Amino acid sequence: MKHFPYKKTRMAVENIDLTDLSKSVGTPFYCYSLNSLEESFHKIDESCKSTNLLICYSIKANSNQSIIKTFSNLGCGADVVSLGELKRAIKENIPGNKIVFSGVGKNTNEINYALENDILLFNVESLDELQHLSSLAKNHGKVAPVAIRINPDISAGENEKISTGKSQDKFGISWKDAIEVYNIASSLEGIEIKGIDIHIGSQINELEPFSRSFDCISEIIKELKSKDFDIDIIDIGGGIGVDYKEKGKNLEIEKYFDLVSKKLGDLAKTIIVEPGRFLTAHSAVLVTEIIYIKKSSSRNFVIVDAAMNDFIRPSFYGAYHRIVPLVDNEQDEEGEEYDVVGPVCETGDFFVKDLHLKNPQKGDLLAILSVGAYGSVLSSNYNSRPTIPEVLVKDNQWEIIRKRIEVDEIIKRDIIPDWL
Repeated sequence: MKHFPYKKTRMAVENIDLTDLSKSVGTPFYCYSLNSLEESFHKIDESCKSTNLLICYSIKANSNQSIIKTFSNLGCGADVVSLGELKRAIKENIPGNKIVFSGVGKNTNEINYALENDILLFNVESLDELQHLSSLAKNHGKVAPVAIRINPDISAGENEKISTGKSQDKFGISWKDAIEVYNIASSLEGIEIKGIDIHIGSQINELEPFSRSFDCISEIIKELKSKDFDIDIIDIGGGIGVDYKEKGKNLEIEKYFDLVSKKLGDLAKTIIVEPGRFLTAHSAVLVTEIIYIKKSSSRNFVIVDAAMNDFIRPSFYGAYHRIVPLVDNEQDEEGEEYDVVGPVCETGDFFVKDLHLKNPQKGDLLAILSVGAYGSVLSSNYNSRPTIPEVLVKDNQWEIIRKRIEVDEIIKRDIIPDWL
């Protein structure tokens, strides 16, 4: 996380001191580095040697409008999975011909809106969906461009909750049924067969699962061509992992695209890649304040003002995120270990266990690292806690890009019937 350096003994984001920023914004809050976001995009753009690459940012990773606009400004497309994400992409001027609609449960309103906006591709995940899409497209006098999402029965990713390519998962159509489904698609009105899609999971840090999945769709493409289905697009999904522990064990993006070129380059198709985590994970920290120190005979606890409702990945996925002090990052391995926990009334409300901290004190600030992906988007108001703000930094400028939503405003959302 080079855009969050220590300057002398104080952590900064680019050229902004985070401790000073916390006094203006109030804790807890998310803080993003614009230069980090742009740098991650350029790493992908420069690593792929294909001129026919379309990068479609996976909005589910982080749907803040400023994040989407950052990638839109760079010429990025979008991978969306809901009407809300589609509207977010369009609002930031991502053109329809750079938008891919994924997901197993696209409803009628979502499909109609996507048809009206002439999106590039529907990634179809079931025969039932394909037939429904055909009916809606005919009603609109449109032709729906489709790719069939293939389930290759390949296990990938660090957690079963984010592995999407196994036969028991809800995603995609079995590779065994692919040719039959393409035959059916060719017979349906309002359907144009444009491509093939595959996405086997998230947070994948090995090339082998990708290699097997590319082999799978390559064979299907060759068989399709033998049957006069000459598709234009190969959507290889996302899933590129990041190194949360920062030990140099992340997937090397250059080697990933070397594999893409080796396995799929000779097919001469447009390649769509859908990164989310890779683009955003290392772009942000969550700044939180220690409110209590609690010691017992069995465990020591640092209780902070952020909680699982603000950042649920450790609780939900068992995910590891480094935590460091904002001031004086000298670690004392001879010191005491602490569990860093939040105030929510759940035992699962924790951020990390057995963290070495050097004499932590009430009022100290901590930074939870690499929270730019699946952080704020998974937050909630559980325990009627406020929605925390988000801040974007560019060099020595900063701006709140999502305001804090206070408790009184949350309560006002509820409606009491007159008869109650």
